[in-house]
Amino acid sequence: MSSELMIQTQDLTKSYGSFTAVDRISFEVRRGEIVGFLGPNGAGKSTTMRILTCYLAPTGGTARVNGKDVFSDTLGVRQSLGYLPQRAPLYLDMSVLEYLQFAADLRELDASTFKKRARNVVEVCGLAQVLGKEISELSHGYRQRVGLAQALIHDPPILILDEPTSDLDPNEKTEFLEYLKRIGQERTVLLSTHNLSEVEAACARAIIVSRGRVVADGALSDIRARSGSVSTSIMVAAENMSGSSVSQVEIKSALDALKGVSKVEAPPSNGQAYRYELATPQDVDLRADLYRLAVQKGWVLLELVRASQALEDVFRDLTLGDERKNREISAA
Repeated sequence: MSSELMIQTQDLTKSYGSFTAVDRISFEVRRGEIVGFLGPNGAGKSTTMRILTCYLAPTGGTARVNGKDVFSDTLGVRQSLGYLPQRAPLYLDMSVLEYLQFAADLRELDASTFKKRARNVVEVCGLAQVLGKEISELSHGYRQRVGLAQALIHDPPILILDEPTSDLDPNEKTEFLEYLKRIGQERTVLLSTHNLSEVEAACARAIIVSRGRVVADGALSDIRARSGSVSTSIMVAAENMSGSSVSQVEIKSALDALKGVSKVEAPPSNGQAYRYELATPQDVDLRADLYRLAVQKGWVLLELVRASQALEDVFRDLTLGDERKNREISAA
């Protein structure tokens, strides 16, 4: 991956009177990265994106997009990126082709360049079958594809996408993420979403913001590791190697006695097998000990999996105060 910085913020701030929506946010995104930009409602995600796309002026700090300053070179910034807000800015009485032509005219593409770019984005976004249709006739999924196409029509090196799948059904979301991964092979993408499974499917890195500040920034594996614990799942058959019934109490007692185990949970069983979830510190790997224990006890080991805490759980831990504050404001 190139080390070239495509998005860079330093102490970026946006205040509305006494309320600070973005509080000295600093982060970098390099060429070729698809980065998830996460946070609960009111955390400052959309405000940050609107600053980066020059829709809002910051109160303080600095931000550069493709080397261009959002204060002094707003036109250069806009020429460098494609922006898809949560609700794509579509003219419903236009056909798809008319709208793409309109978007190209705004960006001053000549006819030959438009023809070449339109052919490419129609293929990438899967719009060939609806080019002649009015946008008002399209499903939400196709409308988002059109919105993505207008963001790509001028071949920008950077894409900024704000909740692009929020109104899509599961099949449409899957298709959209596939398009995104194809597009992300050639450019830098900053993706804001509430759906953490989308981040895990499309991104290698995430930035999490809470109450206007960055609370985590790094590879997904590193962010998961911030929890300080991992979960090891073990499933044991209800009958041992000799065909005798296995006591659940005996299994749990043996697991509790293992060194490094801080908690053992037993989800409901189906009577044919027993599953246990063991919590340990990050630097403890129980798998070898569990295998030896199963052999010693004569258990039939059906499953043994070690996994870091789910991204959703880490996200909740990092932003819980933000969500509580939002609930208090709503109740006031």
